[in-house]
Amino acid sequence: MENNRVGRWNWLIIALVIVAIVVLAIYFSGGFGSKTPVISYDELIAKVDAQEVEGLYFTSSYSVNVLYKTDATEANVNSFKAGKFKSATAIVVYRDNLVETIERHSEAANLVTPGSYALPKIMLNDPEAGKGMSTILSIGSLVLLIGIGVMLFFALRGKGGTKDAVSFGKTKARVSANVKIRFSDVAGAEEEKEELKEIVEFLKSPKKFKEVGARVPKGVLLVGRPGTGKTLFAKAVAGEANVPFFSISGSDFVEMFVGVGASRVRDLFLQAKKSQPCIVFIDEIDAVGRKRGAGLGGGNDEREQTLNQLLVQMDGFDENDGVVIIAATNRPDVLDPALLRPGRFDRQITIHMPDVKGREAIFRVHAKNKPLAPAVDFRNLARLTTGFSGADIENLLNEAAILAARDNRKVIFMQDIYEGINKVIAGPQKKSRIITERDKRITAYHEAGHALVGRFMKYCDAIQEVSIIPRGMAEGYTISRPRTDDNHITYNHLMDTIAMTLGGRAAEEIVIQDISTGASMDIKQITSIARSMVTEWGMSPKLKNTYFGGEEEVFIGRDYQTTAMYSEEIAAIIDSEIRIILDSNYERALKTINDHIDVLHNMVKLLFEHETIYGDEVDMLIDGKSVEEVSEYIKNKKMELDKVAAEEAAKLKEKNPLGSPKDVIVPEATAEVSFAISEDGSLEITVPEKVVTEDKKDSTDKSSSEKVVIEEKKESTDKSSSEKVVAGDKKETTKKASPKKAENKKEHIDKPSPIKTENKKETIDKPSPIKTEDVKDTKSVVEESPSKEEGGEAENKEDKPE
Repeated sequence: MENNRVGRWNWLIIALVIVAIVVLAIYFSGGFGSKTPVISYDELIAKVDAQEVEGLYFTSSYSVNVLYKTDATEANVNSFKAGKFKSATAIVVYRDNLVETIERHSEAANLVTPGSYALPKIMLNDPEAGKGMSTILSIGSLVLLIGIGVMLFFALRGKGGTKDAVSFGKTKARVSANVKIRFSDVAGAEEEKEELKEIVEFLKSPKKFKEVGARVPKGVLLVGRPGTGKTLFAKAVAGEANVPFFSISGSDFVEMFVGVGASRVRDLFLQAKKSQPCIVFIDEIDAVGRKRGAGLGGGNDEREQTLNQLLVQMDGFDENDGVVIIAATNRPDVLDPALLRPGRFDRQITIHMPDVKGREAIFRVHAKNKPLAPAVDFRNLARLTTGFSGADIENLLNEAAILAARDNRKVIFMQDIYEGINKVIAGPQKKSRIITERDKRITAYHEAGHALVGRFMKYCDAIQEVSIIPRGMAEGYTISRPRTDDNHITYNHLMDTIAMTLGGRAAEEIVIQDISTGASMDIKQITSIARSMVTEWGMSPKLKNTYFGGEEEVFIGRDYQTTAMYSEEIAAIIDSEIRIILDSNYERALKTINDHIDVLHNMVKLLFEHETIYGDEVDMLIDGKSVEEVSEYIKNKKMELDKVAAEEAAKLKEKNPLGSPKDVIVPEATAEVSFAISEDGSLEITVPEKVVTEDKKDSTDKSSSEKVVIEEKKESTDKSSSEKVVAGDKKETTKKASPKKAENKKEHIDKPSPIKTENKKETIDKPSPIKTEDVKDTKSVVEESPSKEEGGEAENKEDKPE
């Protein structure tokens, strides 16, 4: 309340000052007087020659009041002498001979003849007479403006007084005395937790470590990609240790004034020492901790002064035993070596992207406050999101919740989460965008080319979804998901990925007999992969096992100053090897499409009819099914999805009535039924009170090699406990087969999933790079250095079920 009163008084003072300035400005400009015309020096001389001027009164060295004869009454003359009345104002530049000039003109004009109230000749005052008062007013105005500026400075500072005048150099760190985040709120990084738990023990019981001669680590550097939870880990350490938490960003130290950053570092550690034991968290430390000596700014560089002060405070002459520094960065390569040495940052903890178990745990953490349908399968979702960080998972669950709220539902279904995954990867759907038939045809063949080539490449990721619905900047997209969380990418996998990426351009060239700009991002991606294969991973036959990526990144962490560590001859060989890799895989893509051109045309027909098709439907086309059969399969699958989702919604309403029918609106094709990959590699599809597993046995009928076994979990007196249904032609093969399916026996696929065939088994794990017609951002296919795999003819070396 006191602060509010002070704030009101400050604003009142500011308002009064503004009013005073306006009044003074109007007064000094003569704004309160009558409107007087202003004439030039030439006009003044002309009026003097014309005998129209009765008197002149200099108010300053550049302004003179003029009294015309027509206004020369007795009252006006007296007011004119006092400087209050004037017929006009002339702008002149006062000189010593100005008066003589005017008098000479007045004599020539015979102004010596007095009128009834005329003055002798022309009345001239001395312009220097009022100089003292004018000087006083000028100085007074300047002092007033300076005083107003000082008052405004302190008023806008919020508190006023001399204390705020030096607060510019104070730290901007935010202090949290009671952090509520614990290690239980952090999932997916158990090893990192174990290392940080030692820091918690140091802060809780430093005495037992000192008794055995152990020193409390002064600093911990958290290294990891964006979204891996570095800030969350730091808060969890403070919460577990129950100590104050100082948090600041590296950019908060640097200002435009030299010395401010160093002053803020000193103040930060001064405040931390008063609160020890405590944790000081510096986020994005690379903003202030970059390597020195880049040649920009020299020794007076503000950033370098701030870094020097940080080095001194972390391991200088002063002891900071109770202050633990935790810093986070995703660019450890640009940090100064002096900052990374033991004694400053004793430990560097790398936080990796979560594996399948970690992602499942992260899903459970972020789903605690969200009403999910019972059939939401976190294990399956973890397999579908390989390569996702914790922030990505939180974002997709939030998108799923938004979709549910948009449909006026209070329950999040599996289909909402699937749509959230696709939205995070490729952006929101844009079904209302007007697309010409020509563009639609090009997009369909482009995406079908990606899917067809990827399906026939042995080491390529499994095709999950193909669509011609625009998302984000893309006119269409093809999603392929790796089967496992592989840390090493092999030579064969890279080559097949390049061939698949070129499949869209190859399909355009063969069918459209022209090429478009839709493959621009595809070409950019594969060129980057091929260059890395040659220069970094030693996968070129001519430059085998040699590294040519020696470019030094200076100061700003990008290509500011780079020097190639090889000759021009080697550069020419590198370009040649890259060209060979790209051309050879383009030929593979062309051959694959020419060999299966009928499948390509059928796939495009399905895309025109349904806009989106999935991996199992692509497999059916490759296995020889007609477009009509696959289309009927898609329609039946959608009907079953809707029916199962409606049943699940009814069950939810019975268990927890929501009061209004709009609270349980079933989305179109809601994926309530879930599926997962079992330990033996088979596909499990879970329906309410049913378990569906993929039949491993080969069918005697070659035309129906895709079989799904539906097992009843309910108790039944009938000894026949399973029923086989052929997905491709919808035939039932049990002896009790009937034209109509029993109400409680449904084949349902929650998310379109690959069907295992004799020659190739496909499973689903994560959304991987999207092959789009025009997309700005694509996740990199290659994350770690691969090792070339010998014996490329071996069959399915990478098909390892988890």
